[in-house]
Order: sequence, then C-alpha cells, then structure tokens
Amino acid sequence: QVQFVESGGGLVQPGGSLRLSCAASGFKFRYYYIGWFRQAPGKEREPMACLGLTESTPYYADSLKGRFTISRDDAKNTHYLQMNGLKPEDTAMYYCALYATTYTFYTNDPDHWGQGTQVTVSS
Repeated sequence: QVQFVESGGGLVQPGGSLRLSCAASGFKFRYYYIGWFRQAPGKEREPMACLGLTESTPYYADSLKGRFTISRDDAKNTHYLQMNGLKPEDTAMYYCALYATTYTFYTNDPDHWGQGTQVTVSS
C-alpha cells in the first residue's frame, strides 16, 4: 500500500517562502516519478513539479516561472518542493503524488497521492 507523509504547508505572507516535504513508501517499481500538484477550491488540479526516483532531471509546469524547485534527498527518501516568491494565487492544497511517467504528470493523472498540505498566502 502506497503511503505518503507530507509536511511543510502553512500561512505565509506574499513574497515569502515555504518548503514542502514528502516521503513516499509502499510502491515497488523504480521508474515512478514523485511530484506535486495543487488544487484550489473551485479550480482544476494543477501539476507543479516532478522528479524521477532514479534520475536528476526535474520537470516543471510552465506557470511556475522558476519560483519553485523540486529536489530529492536519497538518504532520507524524501522529496522537497521549495517555493519562493509566493503569491496569493498560490493558495491551495498541495498534494504529493506518484506518477508512472512525465506524461501522466503533465496530464494530471497521478497513480497515487497523499492527503495534502494546505498553503495559504495572505497578508
């Protein structure tokens, strides 16, 4: 059974930063990508970033414009999403997710996802 431990969300002022963490376990195949998508109330799911478990190339949604960075700490089996320059429109629930391919990442089709962590950007 796939399990996710997500953390790092919270309330931050515009222009601030947060770092989300995700530890995923319980999956067998090594070709999966771990990443993040977000969803705000009344809006569609939006992919953010993903990173392969055995490669170092990150993949990002075009809308992020370099503000977010995904990384991986293999020793801790944890992925991170560093979010800088946060804007009120970044307010959403952020979900750590498992993707079979980068195509399923860009088409909002994760295989599994966690409970989510809330990010609120407000002054």
